[in-house]
Amino acid sequence: MCGLAGILERPGQTPAARAQEIVTRMTDAIAHRGPDSSGQWQDHEAGIILGHRRLAIVELSTAGHQPMASASERYVLAYNGEIYNHSALRTELEQHRGPMSWRGHSDTETLAAGFDVWGIADTLRRCTGMFALAIWDRKDRRLMLARDRLGEKPLYYGWQRHAGQSVFLFGSELSAVQAHPACGSTVNRGAITQLLRHGHVGEGLSILEGIHKLPAGHIMEVTHASQAPQSSAYWDAAQIAAARSPGVQIPRDPQAATDALETLLLEATARQMTSSDVPLGAFLSGGIDSSAVVGLMQHMSDRPVHTFSIGFQEPRYDEAGFAKEVACHLGTHHTEHYLSDTDLLDVVPQLASMFSEPFADSSQIPTYLVARLAREHVTVALSGDGGDELFCGYDRYRQGTRMMRYLDALPRQLRQAGAGAVRGIPARLWGHVIDPFKPTPQGKETNGQRLHRLADYATSADVEELHRKMVSRWRFPQTAVLGGAEPPSLLAENLPGGGDLNAAERMMQLDTITYLPDDILTKVDRACMAVSLESRAPLLDHRVAEFAFALPFDMKLRDGKSKWLLRQVLYRHVPAALIERPKMGFEVPIGLWLRGALRDWAADLLSPDRLKREGYLHPEVITTMWRQHLAGSHNWGMQLWPVLMFQSWLAHQSGTA
Repeated sequence: MCGLAGILERPGQTPAARAQEIVTRMTDAIAHRGPDSSGQWQDHEAGIILGHRRLAIVELSTAGHQPMASASERYVLAYNGEIYNHSALRTELEQHRGPMSWRGHSDTETLAAGFDVWGIADTLRRCTGMFALAIWDRKDRRLMLARDRLGEKPLYYGWQRHAGQSVFLFGSELSAVQAHPACGSTVNRGAITQLLRHGHVGEGLSILEGIHKLPAGHIMEVTHASQAPQSSAYWDAAQIAAARSPGVQIPRDPQAATDALETLLLEATARQMTSSDVPLGAFLSGGIDSSAVVGLMQHMSDRPVHTFSIGFQEPRYDEAGFAKEVACHLGTHHTEHYLSDTDLLDVVPQLASMFSEPFADSSQIPTYLVARLAREHVTVALSGDGGDELFCGYDRYRQGTRMMRYLDALPRQLRQAGAGAVRGIPARLWGHVIDPFKPTPQGKETNGQRLHRLADYATSADVEELHRKMVSRWRFPQTAVLGGAEPPSLLAENLPGGGDLNAAERMMQLDTITYLPDDILTKVDRACMAVSLESRAPLLDHRVAEFAFALPFDMKLRDGKSKWLLRQVLYRHVPAALIERPKMGFEVPIGLWLRGALRDWAADLLSPDRLKREGYLHPEVITTMWRQHLAGSHNWGMQLWPVLMFQSWLAHQSGTA
């Protein structure tokens, strides 16, 4: 795992020494991604300079140093990630070209050799791994940027103006791009509305105007002549899911299907375990996904796998005990840490710099803490990320399917009238009616809020509209953002084709191209990289994803059980009795924390005078919500957290944090 940054500009635009100094500043901003070494490569006459920070995982010697030129010297590569099948690619290259003179055994050298033989796009299609990379083609004088299929590794880019000249900037994190003097500071108000709605800035946007993220599975070409970079998909998750992975055959016999999935997962896990020259462990929550990964790891290991968990003081949210039981059964070397108020007060002020742009999935806090815990013992940790989106794990898939059946049976006009009547009564009053019969669970939204939310769901015209509402925190985020309008979205205006996918499959497809890369994988990447820990996800091997897309739905959800086929694999390694319980997810009691340990920190950031002075958020809207939350009439924790993460980021940008 590493970090990269660079510049493309008109030849001679910046003196060579000055360009080197600037790129050093850019890579220093992401030194946490690669603390082991740094490097640069420059062609001043071409106006290109690549910078790199290295976290040495494979090939610890200088033979893995980057940027790295291919043997032909046509391509120069700066790369972040791991290619798990690079040994197999080397064999294929030698079968094609004959014996080759390798300098070392790094996957970077394998990639560079592949570019010489197969070209860039064909090489990436042969790769199994996670990556973001920048390649300079010295022959055609073009910069190529690429990102892995499912979006595990990040890559920011954008043309900017400085001293009347255009410069193209790119880097692994926004902070690297911002380190260049040309990078503007204008906040994208549309991105703020997206942050409030979903808790993250995604779908190719960033919090800054003119700076974007390369979509997962894409290659981009940039030249001096074109101010409009050309981007194309070499692997399209939405399209493959809609077509149900043409060419992938799924056995109809459950036993045979379980065998096939287990074989795929064993191979993916084995590759990710062996592609490392440093100590390796795993995150373990005790849920289906992480338990399956750890079970497979321990099955293939001749020593106890080192596993790590985070616990909560609030019993409603704590799964550490379940993780410990799974670890005990598998015989892992298990380490756990219980989150305290001291942890909160220590970690929360660091989040703005850790994520480099506002990010508001509150499970970022325990994710960082478990990463920090793991880094004390290992350099690489495997996780169970991706299982929910690929194998039908989230409750909303079942709930949405059931709800659409009921909604389709009622005229929409009738549903809208009923929903209007429900929402016409304040949530607080509904709470007085419902609470005596069914008290609000600790730390959850109030019964009145939940009823209002369900009424809003009832007005949905189709599954796509219902899904968007189910993954939204703010119903109308533009009402809280001064001058903000929501940008077009893959969940609304720019919906991809869905083929004949059913309601749950459609929601899974949309989550795979939005929530997975923009929330889950962003969270894990930034939290782990903050402590120089490499995270890997066997379930996100693209062959596993394609297998999951092709699975008949009754092998994902059967007899009320989600992830049915994945469970069958898991139960070969862990008894069902240790797993069968209601899904909790990696949830945190953010609403409770904002009334407790984080109250003073939040109150300062939400001060009406401060909001008015900054001019981004509507003070009256935010202040009303904060007062209701503190009074306990509502639980606005999920809605306030993105506001607070934006406010904290603003403070960090201005140096007042």
